[in-house]
Amino acid sequence: MVSRLVKLSRSNSFFLFGPRGVGKTSLLKAKYPPNKDVYYIDLLLPKTEDRYRLSPEALRAEVLESEPEWVIIDEVQKLPRLLDVVHSLIEETRQKFILTGSSARKLKRGAANLLAGRAFTYHLHPFTSVELGSNFDLGMALEWGLLPQVVSFQEADDKKEFLLSYSLSYLKEEIQAEQVVRRVDPFRFFLQIAAQMNGKPINYSKIAKDVGVDTTTVQNYFSILEDTLIGFYLTSYHKSIRKRQRGAPKFYFFDPGVVRALNDTLDVPMRPQTYMFGEAFEHFLILEIRKLADYKRKSWSYSYLQTKDDVEIDLIIEEKGKRTVCIEIKSGISICESDIKQFIKLTSAMKNVEALCLSNDSVAKRFGDVRCLHWRDGLRTLGLI
Repeated sequence: MVSRLVKLSRSNSFFLFGPRGVGKTSLLKAKYPPNKDVYYIDLLLPKTEDRYRLSPEALRAEVLESEPEWVIIDEVQKLPRLLDVVHSLIEETRQKFILTGSSARKLKRGAANLLAGRAFTYHLHPFTSVELGSNFDLGMALEWGLLPQVVSFQEADDKKEFLLSYSLSYLKEEIQAEQVVRRVDPFRFFLQIAAQMNGKPINYSKIAKDVGVDTTTVQNYFSILEDTLIGFYLTSYHKSIRKRQRGAPKFYFFDPGVVRALNDTLDVPMRPQTYMFGEAFEHFLILEIRKLADYKRKSWSYSYLQTKDDVEIDLIIEEKGKRTVCIEIKSGISICESDIKQFIKLTSAMKNVEALCLSNDSVAKRFGDVRCLHWRDGLRTLGLI
């Protein structure tokens, strides 16, 4: 079993959020095997969900009767009302709970208060290169992504079938079953376009025109993706928060393989020195930084910068009260000064920033104030490994 980097509390209740398929249940069953000290409730089982839906207070009676050390409720967003019972049990008995979820949207809609700080919050992501160690393969990661089930398959056909099934399951279980959208077909088309636009500034009106819905609906669609943990926004950089909010954000899906499944490119070979490879590498590295920083409990904010002349900084990391790091991502194996001349020029005009170019070039270099490092060395420089 792959050892996960997330450090979970051993003494306090907590939420463990993450998209479906990232291994939340497997992780908890390995760390907390069901026994007299662990009471396990799986709300994905229809009978179990129905029982607690009809009588949330049944949870109280069961916990008081068995007095376990831990109560694990899997996919708690399916029954947000259970959190009221959980809340009162924590207050009255100091009972410890582990609550997993794959959708913040359902909890918000259920008016859940996330226990008002009485439970810590952690996130589990697809595998990282650090977790896989010597078994990590960059080409495979870019082509198929890093969902645990995908990594476990040896055959490309199995990986493909899983990713296609995963995409359909998301539509069926997260969207149709919960009636998040009125019509599934426009949302399905939106998913394909959103995947094609992965990592590009969002043009809501253009997407709305292509999908055949209004701009507000497209904005809501993106919110659904964010709330169901399928992706995240990368805002446009500006020192003024007000002006930053005006810039068009980018949207990144949580896994490269899921992007390829949604935009129907799983059969397209991922070859180095191609535009597709470069985009996938940038996507992978931004995800890797965010995942590792989350596991390290870094309070970083992320953005990108694009000038009116379309000169871009791929990722800007701001560590409050400390450093700001500008990152250029290149997929090549040999970086020269001409490859990053615009990045050098742009960052030299910025005050108090650290400039890094991360690539597949194994030779460390410096051009002006820009340090060029292999991406693994860049992760070390950032303090992530």
